[in-house]
Amino acid sequence: MSGVIAAGGPETAAAGAAMLQQGGNAVDAAVAAAFASFVAEVGVVHLGGSGLAQIYDPQHGRSLVYDFFSNMPGLGRADKPTARDFAEVTIDFGATTQSFHLGRAAVAVPGNIVGLCRLAADYGRLPLAVLLEPARQLAQDGVALHPFQADTCKLLAPLYLHTAGMRVIFERDGRMIRAGERLTIPHLAQTLAALAEEGGALARDGRLAQAILDDQAAHGGLLTTADLQAYAVYTLPPIRLPYREYEILLPPPSSAGGVLTAFSLKLLAAFAVAQWAHGSANHLRLLYEVMSATNRARAQWDAWADALSPAEAMARLLDEAFVAQYRVEVQEALGGKRPSLSPPEPVGPGNTSHLSVIDGDGLAVSLTTTAGESAGYVVPGTGYIPNNICGEADLHPAGFHTRPAGQRIPTMMTPVVVLRNGQTRLVLGSGGSERIRSAILQVLSNLLDFGMNLHDAVNTARVHVENGALQCEAGYDAGAVAELEAIGYPVNRWDRRSIYFGGAHSVSRTTAGRLVAAGDERRGGSVAVV
Repeated sequence: MSGVIAAGGPETAAAGAAMLQQGGNAVDAAVAAAFASFVAEVGVVHLGGSGLAQIYDPQHGRSLVYDFFSNMPGLGRADKPTARDFAEVTIDFGATTQSFHLGRAAVAVPGNIVGLCRLAADYGRLPLAVLLEPARQLAQDGVALHPFQADTCKLLAPLYLHTAGMRVIFERDGRMIRAGERLTIPHLAQTLAALAEEGGALARDGRLAQAILDDQAAHGGLLTTADLQAYAVYTLPPIRLPYREYEILLPPPSSAGGVLTAFSLKLLAAFAVAQWAHGSANHLRLLYEVMSATNRARAQWDAWADALSPAEAMARLLDEAFVAQYRVEVQEALGGKRPSLSPPEPVGPGNTSHLSVIDGDGLAVSLTTTAGESAGYVVPGTGYIPNNICGEADLHPAGFHTRPAGQRIPTMMTPVVVLRNGQTRLVLGSGGSERIRSAILQVLSNLLDFGMNLHDAVNTARVHVENGALQCEAGYDAGAVAELEAIGYPVNRWDRRSIYFGGAHSVSRTTAGRLVAAGDERRGGSVAVV
């Protein structure tokens, strides 16, 4: 079967392409690629994380979001352990520092294994053992670490060298592993072989589940047998949003990113964006105002999301009367001389990976996974590195471990599918925490408003609003940025391209019907065409 895949590394893309070559469909390709990424992209994602996927089947007009993000742990537990394994680590990002928590009590209920196995069972063509073989071989033979992954490992060295088990994987002669050196994960090949035999049950009540739980019980963790057995993959209809002559499909909660991106698109749709030259002062000003308005609306979204059902909260945020208030604010700001207020958002980590696939039948898959930064340890004898999703402050604004056990944790991950006349036009998503929304918004506008080719739509310089300032990636016209500053807009100029601005690996079907792919160069993007 023909098709295209864009992903966060060549081994990941190759794993997906191999499934297409063997007669698999886009779901087979996406699942195989995701499992391969847990070895090849070990700097940003791990088997013990969680994710979201969206599929679209044009032959039946069917779209579905698979939500396998993390739940809060602790079901069936009468009280929390008196000595929790929950340590703070500070990471130096250069311009700023950020603290994360790791250890057993940082581990949320994982969803990757159960979710990917469910996706393959529901829509794939090939046996699970075939889908897992590229990942198993990478785990068995090791992989030469690519520069982006090596740089990420170096940045996160305090987490990736935190315990002896992690040092076996990431340390070489007393230092962090470097680009080009071969990375192996002891015991992971055996775990993947067992997964091929037992399927998702391995992580629910099988040998892997028991190893995870034994380690949690022995070292101050919160995960319970009830957590793993009660965990469910949600299958949900997407948010369907008209934009120009297109229809954009976005994930609903647990994806806060999908809802907030829909809000931004409803604002942007009111403006003839292409009337201004791309990257001009007027264009940058519009992006700033739309992003700032969404940041202001986020406070109301957070309050509704806590108090109401997901459907009611979404209906209120995307209600035309509510959106219109912010649209007026954007219009008034563009007509005035002062920028609008942009309140600060909680800044989260960017350790996320995305992949996009379209096959020859037009079946599309957009899939994003994360493990946070990892919990800083390996479950003994398994090669399984857990997540630290309970240790990320941006996901827990009311404080760590305050959400009730069993509750789905919200995420900014936003796998997207774009249709035109019922046919797949674009598949995208991004890593990057809060920058996911701004990356997706700009790639969509670059392609749908400005008519860029896919490579340029993905790799053109981007902006993001953080703490009231427009973060301008290297590549924008200096004169346009200076003009914006002269009006009164605070600007932070970046002297380079950066992973900060996301990693929007995307695939597209052109208006002529040709399949194309574009990897985001900021995050080691790679593509494969079959």
